[in-house]
Formats: sequence, structure tokens, C-alpha cells
Amino acid sequence: MSNSSEIREPRMVVRKFLAKPQREGVGAVVRRSIGRFELKYFDPFLVLDEFSVSAPGGFPDHPHRGFETVTYMLQGEVTHEDFEGHKGTIRAGDLQWMTAGKGIVHSEMPSEQGTQKGLQLWINLSSKNKMIDPRYQELQSKDIVTVAKDGIEVRVIAGEALGSQSPVYTRTPTMYLDFTLKQGAHLQQSIPRTWNSFVYVIEGEGVFGNSKASLVSAHNLLLLGSGDGLEVWNQSVNPLRFILVGGEPLGEPVAQYGPFVMNTQEEIDQTFYDYQNSVNGFEKAKFWKSQSLSDLEM
Repeated sequence: MSNSSEIREPRMVVRKFLAKPQREGVGAVVRRSIGRFELKYFDPFLVLDEFSVSAPGGFPDHPHRGFETVTYMLQGEVTHEDFEGHKGTIRAGDLQWMTAGKGIVHSEMPSEQGTQKGLQLWINLSSKNKMIDPRYQELQSKDIVTVAKDGIEVRVIAGEALGSQSPVYTRTPTMYLDFTLKQGAHLQQSIPRTWNSFVYVIEGEGVFGNSKASLVSAHNLLLLGSGDGLEVWNQSVNPLRFILVGGEPLGEPVAQYGPFVMNTQEEIDQTFYDYQNSVNGFEKAKFWKSQSLSDLEM
């Protein structure tokens, strides 16, 4: 998938945003790039947060409906638990791909001292998938497909790169690749032509789209234009690390209120009713409280 012959029309950077820190949850700091007022939606992506959280802060009990959350830890670890009794710890390099579907109530809290850092991406679901049963796909760091070639290392979270494929099933077709380029490396990665795609730089600085473009550094989101792939160069001494994410646009209306994402305002009203009355997917919300919240209240 890295042959230059496969990329006939490289995608260029059409918009660039620096994600600035803001408060979210309880004592957490997020750098939100997608989902802020200048970029409410980049079909099918609703939110991209680079989060940083230390105990006792975090993201206590809260609901979701109508989309997926993808949590990818960069540093430290977060404990997750939901009202179905599903719980576990997401450690550095681990992935949790959660399909909220018709409803999840869960908490995400730091499970060790120090600062926990990661990325959380919200992917919209089509109208036919919004009310499916919730499901999880979880991969430990050691189980994420990792390939290295010509100064390029990629962790294939979803989709395919350098001839290797992720086992993750994406209900909304999605690619999610974590690249690290050494000095002098040149990447050519194909992207399905009809998909929307973006880059988020985690560390270092690189040149994206056009070899004569200016350097882009950490915490910048790059929206890519049309084409069949992306070219990236690392011309600096330090490693360049970024995620490349692409997805098939749904082309459907979006009605969103916080953690609820549907197609119409009527469906949002119905979701509020369901959540407040603990029905239609939220039955267990009535009596459930996370262990972390119970501990805080003691």
C-alpha cells in the first residue's frame, strides 16, 4: 500500500487548525480539533479530542447514543466501566472501539497517579445503525498490527497500511493509522477516493501533501482535500508521529445534543425521554453507578 504508483492524485492540506487546551469532564483538559465551533462535523467524524487527565479528575458516569467512541491511549491508563457490567483498563498503546448504538452509560477514569493521555475519536453511525445493540472491540497494545519499513513504522488500528490489515470491524467504513517517520522518511499511503480524511500530529514536525509545504507541528489537525492518497516527509532530526484517519461520509442530517447524536430533533427528544425514564436501551441506567463514582462519594 506504499507504492508511489498507487497514488496518482495526492491529497493536499485544505484546512489547518491548532487544537488549543480546554476544560472537559471533571478536571480534564482536552485539545478538541473536530467538534469545536469552527468544525462542528467532518462527515463521518463528530469529535477528536487529545485528552490529558489526572486523578481524581476524569470522565465520570455519562451516556452515549447513536455513534462510536474510539479511545487510543498514548500514556498512562484509564479504567472503563459501563452499566452492563463491562469493565477494564485501557493502557498506553491499547485501543477500545466502543459502538454505543442505542445506548451506553459509562465512566472513564484515571487508574494510576500522574497524567494519563490519549486520543478519543467519535465516529457517527448511519441511521440504520444508530439503534443497534452496543458492542466493544478491544485490543491490547501488543495485539495491534505493527509494521516497519524504510524508516516508517505504522500501527494499524483500523484499515490497512504497508500490506497489513487490522482485525477491527468498522460499521462506518474507517481507516485509523498511527505513523512514526524517522528522519528522511517519505510516506505514500493510499486513501479511498470517496472518503474524507484528516491528519492529527502527535509529536515532531513534518511536511504533508506537498514537499514544498511548510512544516506542521504537534497538536495540529489537517483536513485533506480530494485525491487517492497522502504523501508525508520528515525532514527534521526528531521522529514525526501522527495519526491518519479516513472514513466514508454518511451524507445524512446530524442532530446532536452533547453525547446524543441522531438524525432529527424528534429523535433527540426521544433519546432524552428514553434516558430520563430508563427505557429503550437505557433500562439499566436507573440503578447503576460506577465503582469510581461510588468511591468518590464515600
